[in-house]
Amino acid sequence: MEKSCTLIVHFDKGTPALANEIKEALEGNDVASKIDALKKAIMLLLNGETIPQLFITIIRYVLPSEDHTVQKLLLLYLEIIDKTDSRGKVLPEMILICQNLRNNLQHPNEYIRGVTLRFLCRLNESEIIEPLIPSILSNLEHRHPFVRRNAVLAVMSVYKLPQGEQLLDSAPEIVDKFLSTEQDPSSKRNAFLMLFSCAQDRAINYLFSNIDRINDWGEQLQMVVLELIRKVCRNNKGEKGKYIKIIISLLNAPSTAVIYECASTLVSLSSAPTAIRAAASTYCQLLLSQSDNNVKLIVLDRLNELKSSNREIMVEMVMDVLRALSTPNLDIRRKTLDIALELITPRNIDEVVMMLKKEVVKTQSGEHEKNGEYRQMLVQAIHTCAIKFPEVASTVVHLLMDFLGDTNVASAMDVVVFVREIIETNPKLRISIITRLLDTFYQIRAARVCSCALWIIGEYCLSLSEVDSGITTIKQCLGDLPFYTATEEGEAQEASKTTPQVNSTTVSSRRPAILADGTYATQSAALETAMSPPTLVQGSLSSIGNLRSLILSGDFFLGAVVACTLTKLVLRLEEVQTSKVEVNKASTQALLIIVSMLQLGQSSFLPHPIDNDSYDRIVLCIRLLCNTGDEIRKIWLQSCRQSFVKMLADKQRRETEEIKAKAQISNAQPDDLIDFYHLKSRKGMSQLELEDEVQDDLKRATGEFTKDGDDANKLNRILQLTGFSDPVYAEAYVTVHHYDIVLDVTVINRTKETLQNLCLELATMGDLKLVERPQNYTLAPESSKQIKANIKVSSTETGVIFGNIVYETSSNVLERTVIVLNDIHIDIMDYISPASCADVAFRTMWAEFEWENKVAVNTVLQDEREFLNHIMKSTNMKCLTPPSALEGDCGFLAANLYAKSVFGEDALVNVSIEKQSDGKLSGYIRIRSKTQGIALSLGDKITLKQKGAA
Repeated sequence: MEKSCTLIVHFDKGTPALANEIKEALEGNDVASKIDALKKAIMLLLNGETIPQLFITIIRYVLPSEDHTVQKLLLLYLEIIDKTDSRGKVLPEMILICQNLRNNLQHPNEYIRGVTLRFLCRLNESEIIEPLIPSILSNLEHRHPFVRRNAVLAVMSVYKLPQGEQLLDSAPEIVDKFLSTEQDPSSKRNAFLMLFSCAQDRAINYLFSNIDRINDWGEQLQMVVLELIRKVCRNNKGEKGKYIKIIISLLNAPSTAVIYECASTLVSLSSAPTAIRAAASTYCQLLLSQSDNNVKLIVLDRLNELKSSNREIMVEMVMDVLRALSTPNLDIRRKTLDIALELITPRNIDEVVMMLKKEVVKTQSGEHEKNGEYRQMLVQAIHTCAIKFPEVASTVVHLLMDFLGDTNVASAMDVVVFVREIIETNPKLRISIITRLLDTFYQIRAARVCSCALWIIGEYCLSLSEVDSGITTIKQCLGDLPFYTATEEGEAQEASKTTPQVNSTTVSSRRPAILADGTYATQSAALETAMSPPTLVQGSLSSIGNLRSLILSGDFFLGAVVACTLTKLVLRLEEVQTSKVEVNKASTQALLIIVSMLQLGQSSFLPHPIDNDSYDRIVLCIRLLCNTGDEIRKIWLQSCRQSFVKMLADKQRRETEEIKAKAQISNAQPDDLIDFYHLKSRKGMSQLELEDEVQDDLKRATGEFTKDGDDANKLNRILQLTGFSDPVYAEAYVTVHHYDIVLDVTVINRTKETLQNLCLELATMGDLKLVERPQNYTLAPESSKQIKANIKVSSTETGVIFGNIVYETSSNVLERTVIVLNDIHIDIMDYISPASCADVAFRTMWAEFEWENKVAVNTVLQDEREFLNHIMKSTNMKCLTPPSALEGDCGFLAANLYAKSVFGEDALVNVSIEKQSDGKLSGYIRIRSKTQGIALSLGDKITLKQKGAA
């Protein structure tokens, strides 16, 4: 059995010292050698050596030393040696050290007295301590505070010993008297801690007799006062009103640690609006005053908890919370925005959006490396605000459109998706958005952003002038046709092998020249021929136009989007343009552009030819322009928009359902509270105490105080560890917290004999770690014992706890009996909870995560939706694929599932199944994660559960 260790010493794990060398060094007169030898002796003892022969040497040669370091090390040595024999009796030679300890307690040097008193705090042998008690008490009156504060701790540890109350029965009275006269803050704190631990009534009396001076006490003492208040209020809820007033007064303390503890205590004890408001205000104040990012993150977590339980009060604080955006750390900014977005209301939306706009503008000027990522977060936040409150869209959409050409593609993509949604949901803004988009289109650098912007142009250019501007803008960004010349095609191979030189005059400006009549100038053929081959053009969108350079870099998907947009614009031009000549002219120009793109795709000018999908799409556009009909016009000009509107409506419906589901979780009554607290006796009660009473009544009425919901699940958590026929029966109640598992093991002696040295030996497999080893017990015949074991969890992985019970019987002490226990399997589902994330984020993570587990579908279920629901329920994951996408019966189903672990790890699952001709389901379930543990554990769970469905 391993002993508990009260000290940690750093040492070099080199060659261990020999006992003879240590003995020689200790017997010498050199102090440095003695210090070194004592350190080596302590290391050997900590490593499990006994070295009994050193004890007398140390008593003879080390005990008399006056050196402080030697004395300190001597006390460490005495702390870790065995002071009792196998029967628990104190060894006779320990009497030798008692006189030395008494001398140390009366030593003229305060350091020696102090460290000896600290040493006594860790002694459990009352036979050694009993003769030293008068010396310990005399040190309570020593002139030096270092001695007094350690003397108080020594008194407390003596009083807490099993026979402590007989050894020092007047300890609380002595410490109470000491506390009333003491001036040193640390000594007062230790004395109050002693009363708090051993004589709670005296601590409460001292607190209320000095209630006016609490704010002048030191930080350490104030922290112990808060601990006392929490303990008293937990045991006696009826008295918490008078204690809450003390906490509120401590909110003005100079120490930030005390203020934080006060706020946490207030929230845990009271639900009164005044108390919650004071706590929220304190957290916001800490958020701004503290420079440590970890502190800020912890405070934001506390604010997030407050938001879920007291949203109305937190709404008032939203602007204070947003001030944390001044911190450059992205995690803090993300958490701050998440909290603020759930607190927006019609009353504060304008202020919030104004603040976000200012932050967006700041990201332009600053040179911070993460500005692009921060801007993306702000764009998403503004997007959320505009969806919830459409009236603010007009104030932000034009500012955000300046960022369509952002170098951060993700940020620009968020802007264009936001614009696409706003132009549909806010018809009044359509004209101004289209005008602005056409003006800034040439600045867009990313192909994905161009594709989305082109779709907007094709769908929302409705008037004649807008359609004309749309066609003109696309033509300008494509430049002059053809995309390449015959001579260039022949030289393409040679040009790709040699390093091309770019003519500096052709890349001098990113803006097209504006002529006197206000139109944009197009590029000349001479300029285009002087440009470098398309392999270099990608990304450096020069004066030749963004669409041209992207298409010349081989992006034919974008080419197909350009073709579709031109087709839509020409079809709409037929509706709004009366002149047939103009329509035919525009149609011919569009056909010329589309055919030129096809030629480029099929030539050897580019290293990769056009892909089949893009080719089919472009050819379809050519056919439509050559032969338009009413049916086709309806599909292209109306059906696309209707599908988009349906998608937005579906998204909004899902969000509304989620909000409703969250609202149903709370236990609040649907009717408003009728407040009868005016009828209560107000004698001696402050407004805060009245509020607290009302909130407690409300909680009782809504069932928040009764937590009986888990009782049914408790039986499922009990695991039988041994058989009914075993001499020792054991069963465990497993409680899984976020970062640790508590095993509450009940052990029953079923024999007629006394079991001695009974020990529960546990071991773990996986990312589980046993915190402490349970101690030995003696079990009377047919009696039982509760043994607790703590196990730390460091990652989301299926772990196993196994072990045995070892004991000796009174009839045969030499023989140890071992009973092997059943294994306890820790389920990964205890650590995984359903979560949601954007499709873009899901795809990004899917591409990044390196661990994949592929599980083949093997089930007797024959309905695709039923199988998907079964997998979601078994894995505790959320389906990200909208229900509308899963509707219908086509024999195929593909869905994405997502969950997050308590450690912040992401779990991604893709289910792809197909119904065979015989009615059975086939396909694969793919799991991806950043860590191997989740991927394997989830795969095992799915394999087990899908068979279990059979």
